[in-house]
Amino acid sequence: MGGSDRRYLIAAGLAVVGALAMGRGMDGPGEEPHYRDHGGPRALWHIPDGRALPPSSPARIEVPGIGVDAPVTRVGLNGDGTVEVPPLRQAERVGWYEQGPAPGSRGPAVLLGHYDGTEGPAVFYRLRQVRPGARIRVTRQDRSVAVFQVDATERVPKWEFPRVRVYGNVRYAGLRLVTCGGEYDEGDRSYQDNLIVYAHLTGER
Repeated sequence: MGGSDRRYLIAAGLAVVGALAMGRGMDGPGEEPHYRDHGGPRALWHIPDGRALPPSSPARIEVPGIGVDAPVTRVGLNGDGTVEVPPLRQAERVGWYEQGPAPGSRGPAVLLGHYDGTEGPAVFYRLRQVRPGARIRVTRQDRSVAVFQVDATERVPKWEFPRVRVYGNVRYAGLRLVTCGGEYDEGDRSYQDNLIVYAHLTGER
């Protein structure tokens, strides 16, 4: 892992454990005493390096199996170290964590979307229905379309968010979609879990 990769992972370590609903961003304490990595879904263990595309920012994401066809906007870090997410008035948009790789480039590209908002279901409301083998298409600013195949999905408690698995360096062109899951905590005004979809690049259109 090079110097830039280390800086990215350090920043990402501050940018995990997301609420992604009801106006809250992604909580991101630098230290997570309850964090444990059990190795993750077995399907992630042996993904081949494969090909990768030159860097180009994402413009739109399609997940045909669940009816997602949404614009993508850039997001970074808030002043308190939490990840920005699109505002609830733009709950139909997906946020690309721009401090990491672009979708199609080598490494883990991370896209964040709301589960719901003040008006009801949001862009990633049906993400829980995605299954391994499903296709994801990301249209990029250079007009290429990066095509991904879903490898695995995972629902984890927010306090056990697998930051290395989501943001850590990989040798293939990966994609991670992140939203909320589990029960809603009225007191905390957030969901108890995160849902993560893992995918890898399989082609270009």
